[in-house]
Amino acid sequence: MALERTLSIIKPDAVAKNVVGQILSRFEGAGLKIVATKLTQLSRGEAEKFYGVHAARPFFKDLVDFMISGPVVVSVLEGEGAIAKNRDLMGATDPKKAEKGTIRADFADSIDANAVHGSDAAETAAVEIAFFFPEAHIYSR
Repeated sequence: MALERTLSIIKPDAVAKNVVGQILSRFEGAGLKIVATKLTQLSRGEAEKFYGVHAARPFFKDLVDFMISGPVVVSVLEGEGAIAKNRDLMGATDPKKAEKGTIRADFADSIDANAVHGSDAAETAAVEIAFFFPEAHIYSR
């Protein structure tokens, strides 16, 4: 497997539950390195731009409203096969369908308030990482 980077967002519902540390420790426990991270509050404009690919979908407004409802923790994860590994750790988008022991099964409340976001492909990861972090703020170890 290749060394990859992926973006992770711990969403407002999980931040409000105070489970950020538990989620970050799962990444590290799976061999992913946190090479950039920050706590931030997205503006409406930032959330609309970040999720712009979904702008025509009926859930777009609710998604944006949710993502600006509280702070989020945005991180860049690095490791062998980081994208697939992170997606496995997250579990299915719908926490009712997520495997036991995944982040969404353990911490998400619904398909809408599903605790985390993760990049779905290398191309997406590159764009998403650049959205939040200039290269100078990412520290490979």
